[in-house]
Amino acid sequence: MILFLSDIHLGRGGDATDREGEADLLACLRAHKDEVEALYLVGDVFDEYIEYKTLVPKGYVRFLALLAEWADRGVPITYLVGNHDPWHRDYFRQELGVRVIFDELTTVHHDHTVYLTHGDAPPGSKGWYRYLKPVLRHPLPVWLYRSLLPGDTGFRLARWMNRKFHSEELKPSTKRLLHAHALRILTDTPADIVVMGHSHQPVLETVSRGLYLNLGAWAYGRTFGTLCNDGLTLLRWDGERSVVMERSALPGS
Repeated sequence: MILFLSDIHLGRGGDATDREGEADLLACLRAHKDEVEALYLVGDVFDEYIEYKTLVPKGYVRFLALLAEWADRGVPITYLVGNHDPWHRDYFRQELGVRVIFDELTTVHHDHTVYLTHGDAPPGSKGWYRYLKPVLRHPLPVWLYRSLLPGDTGFRLARWMNRKFHSEELKPSTKRLLHAHALRILTDTPADIVVMGHSHQPVLETVSRGLYLNLGAWAYGRTFGTLCNDGLTLLRWDGERSVVMERSALPGS
């Protein structure tokens, strides 16, 4: 089983909400630990994340410990950053054994080519973020931000910006743009499965010659996805077990 999670948004709620979200996340991962061949975290794992040379944001040590435990026993873990958590350095790779990807990724599982990306600023996007995203990913402004602002100040400013300019409910146009992007990938590339997040709206559907899975948001719906030999599945964790929402046979089956 290949397991996909997106938009966990650790840090978005208060302490009680974060503890509940982390506890549910750990319970879900542990329920599947004997089946998982690889784990993909498809962006916005944290609601804000700024890693300095010698400092990382505190909290969520139980989740991080589980990632390290899985990596130590040989489970490949890949973290594709999102629009809320792009400022990683080397902590996840060196300390936890997690591969961090700063853009899209194409890989092969169960003889199918899978394209993964968080989905922020898809082609055709309008608004200020499509111009800001390259700036936020460029090494120079990131270095200046880390260098000129003390750690606590930089983190508080990032948190304020997230609260000010981001909402839990994304525009309907975002869902349409992600759908159109998935169609382009399935039409123009070898990929026959596309997995994204960002929209906070879970979707599993047949598009063109393949399948499009949007993972929704773990933070708000406890949704996630799996890829097995028998199909691609969208699921929801109900607090005790995984509940199938939709399942599609793999292309060519």
